Amino acid sequence: MLTLPIKKKWFDMIKSGEKLEEYREIKPYYDSRFKDIGPEWMYHIILRNGYSKNSPAIKCNCIVYKRCGNPEWGAEKDKLYYVLKILSVEEVKN
Repeated sequence: MLTLPIKKKWFDMIKSGEKLEEYREIKPYYDSRFKDIGPEWMYHIILRNGYSKNSPAIKCNCIVYKRCGNPEWGAEKDKLYYVLKILSVEEVKN
């Protein structure tokens, strides 16, 4: 299971159900983690607000795509990202 740090603003928006995607830049680090992308590949991801193992976290199921993201949710306009589309939130730990 992949654990990714996330800023509090985005964490809170995902927790409330307002934000339905998270973005990661297309870089070798993420290339190696998202080798198999597309609608048939579901990833179990933990989004953690901080780096401590005790930081608030959201465990979710995501599908990963390569496309432009929503600027209202933190993406730069017309920039290609790995888009983690959140299908469901399985657990929230505060």
